[in-house]
Amino acid sequence: MEIALYQPEIPQNTAAIIRTAACFDACVHIIGPAAFDVSDRMVRRAGLDYLQRALLRRHVDWDAFRSAVTGRVVLFTTKADKGHTDFAFAPGDCLLFGRESSGVPARVHDESDARVRIPMAQNTRSLNLAVAVGIGLAEGLRSTGAFGRHDVGDLSQES
Repeated sequence: MEIALYQPEIPQNTAAIIRTAACFDACVHIIGPAAFDVSDRMVRRAGLDYLQRALLRRHVDWDAFRSAVTGRVVLFTTKADKGHTDFAFAPGDCLLFGRESSGVPARVHDESDARVRIPMAQNTRSLNLAVAVGIGLAEGLRSTGAFGRHDVGDLSQES
């Protein structure tokens, strides 16, 4: 399972996403241009030591990203009809998330292989990007059976 961020705008969100991805061995694609330098101190501060562990790929634009990715691109968007828990994820899927302020342009929406949404309460606009990525990645890993393949230790032990 991979994660793609389309022109991310907030360095702290990106760092939190990279940290989450590192914990689950998921690659993060940054589709440029980003609104900040990925080496920015805010990214380093929020990402802690996980930035060195993360698999990070940068792409200058959407076209470069599409030529590099081999799996399906699954766009998470509020404009989708299908909920993320009703979608049949596959192990090679790349979960795409748009800009914090405006999502993705129509072309990216149209060129994605699938579109899903995270259902929310009425009269709410959007989730924080890092939270949405965590929800999407967790469901993708769970539904493909990959969630249980990570060594989390014996959870039955008390400490």
